[in-house]
Amino acid sequence: MRTGRASALTDTGRRRMQNEDAFVCDPPLYAVADGMGGAQAGEIASRLAAAALEERVAGLLGEAAVAELIREANDRIYRHALADPAAAGMGTTVTALLVDEAAGTIAVGHVGDSRAYLVRDGALEQLTADHSLVAELVRSGRLTPQEAEQHPHRSVITRALGTEADVEVDTFSVAAEPGDIYLVCSDGLSSMIRDDEILSVVASAEASPDGIAEGLVEAANRAGGEDNVTVVVFEIIAGEPLAEDAAAPDPDEPTAEAAITVAAAVEPAAAPERPVKRHGPGAGGRWLALGAIVLALAAATLLVWWGLAR
Repeated sequence: MRTGRASALTDTGRRRMQNEDAFVCDPPLYAVADGMGGAQAGEIASRLAAAALEERVAGLLGEAAVAELIREANDRIYRHALADPAAAGMGTTVTALLVDEAAGTIAVGHVGDSRAYLVRDGALEQLTADHSLVAELVRSGRLTPQEAEQHPHRSVITRALGTEADVEVDTFSVAAEPGDIYLVCSDGLSSMIRDDEILSVVASAEASPDGIAEGLVEAANRAGGEDNVTVVVFEIIAGEPLAEDAAAPDPDEPTAEAAITVAAAVEPAAAPERPVKRHGPGAGGRWLALGAIVLALAAATLLVWWGLAR
């Protein structure tokens, strides 16, 4: 087996002024972080987490690796909060899936209430257990799932990155199969639509990651859009794992994209008015190259005109 198509989409929603979600959609890692904290601190926390995951993932596989990545993210957020009084108390959830194509497994690391789902053979399974107040009350039998949906404290989480020097990370592995569709999302999706509605969108999108991501964000906003909503979707297909690039980047050397993410984390941009979407790498570079060509042609035209005028 190996990973196939993937898509990611994040949206501010209909009630929030800024987007405090961040995501990674960069094989072999797929993750969502949902920040919390005032004065844009939640946005900083989630972006620091995403940058830490993406920078360090090269060459790492398995449950121990995904736990190591998440603890590194926790350390960065915690140290940033200590150094910046305005960011005190900030934190973020994180749910990360690390694919090992050779072993045919997916390692899951999880802190908070962002979720991972698996769609297999027409059925939807929630892989992660929420670290939230209402989820713990449901597990203890003191609340029913129906009561939890309407509970006034359903957004209170019991575990997050960045609030303490150390964090407990839930990890486990899933045996992947061709035809699987994996979904990672913030609670802006899971708190707005039920599991059966999620499955309905997946079925109607004909298993296209682009269609699934767009359909789920649209469904969450149609249901009220009370929070930021972020969705990362990828598929597993039959075939041999792709050979690794012999010139793979040094895992200790941040990529250009990671550097941009870190810069954005220090000075968060304004919330996007439209959904931010990512299908895969390369689109930005093509647009930059096209822009350079257009500028060069314009400069050459001006030079010829000036020469004729002389």
